Amino acid sequence: MFTESLRRLAAWFGRQDTAARVAMLILVALYVSALFAPVIAPYAQSHQVDIVAMKSQSPSLAHPFGTDRFSRDILSRVLFGARVSITVGTLAMLMSAFVGTLYGLVAAVARPPVNTVLMRLLDAMLAIPRVLLLIAILALWNPVPLWMLVVLLGLTGWFGVSRLVRAEALTVRERDFVAAARSLGAGEGRIMLHHLLPNVLGPVIVATTLGIGNVIVLEAGLSFIGIGVREPAASLGTMFQEGTEAFAGTWWAALFPGVVIVTTVLCFNILGDALRATLDPRHLPGAKVGTGTAA
Repeated sequence: MFTESLRRLAAWFGRQDTAARVAMLILVALYVSALFAPVIAPYAQSHQVDIVAMKSQSPSLAHPFGTDRFSRDILSRVLFGARVSITVGTLAMLMSAFVGTLYGLVAAVARPPVNTVLMRLLDAMLAIPRVLLLIAILALWNPVPLWMLVVLLGLTGWFGVSRLVRAEALTVRERDFVAAARSLGAGEGRIMLHHLLPNVLGPVIVATTLGIGNVIVLEAGLSFIGIGVREPAASLGTMFQEGTEAFAGTWWAALFPGVVIVTTVLCFNILGDALRATLDPRHLPGAKVGTGTAA
């Protein structure tokens, strides 16, 4: 099973254009670097090399990304910061995808008035700007633990996913193979898990991939204004904020974290577009929409 999955992944990778391949390789490198940051980084994230002699040093062979005003190695902090930002973005978006998919499927199979109540609740939640909601919560509860930041980002980002899942599930629910399964006695729970869920996973995967980049930017923005990740933990957002305070004299302190943020988000967007082109049946020549297997 694992070998077959690797074979399919390699075949999919070979069909992609150069941009998608490069984006995927960069993301793999980022994830590996983030995972092994304690091993790869030359110094600990808060280690001060020499508070007097080595503060605000420009990039050199000894410190490729330079040092900050506290004489901390910026390359090491970028590795640890990427670890935090990528972890927060990935876990939060996976939580959003899970909650949004479950809510959307339940809303699709529910009958009035339950369906109406669920959708009106969703409309109400969509009407609240996510950024303002997070700022309000984090401003009242600050500092917030890292795990709670993941939960807050995850529980405020599933609204769009649930609407997408419901729309796709409503379309699939009217197809012949679902009617055949229902006529054979399949309950709503079985139809939801065995027929609706597999047919909505494609859009969910695309939305999740694109959403990770958005959450990374959101986390960086919250950390930039001081209500996200806090010291001593390094985050790309906090590093960028610290670097902008003295950008004219220490431009490298803001440049390298900013480049990593932009590169990560760009790669997720490119990969998401490639997945959309692959998983959307309308992009597959000769694909038949609406096929399935009755229970």
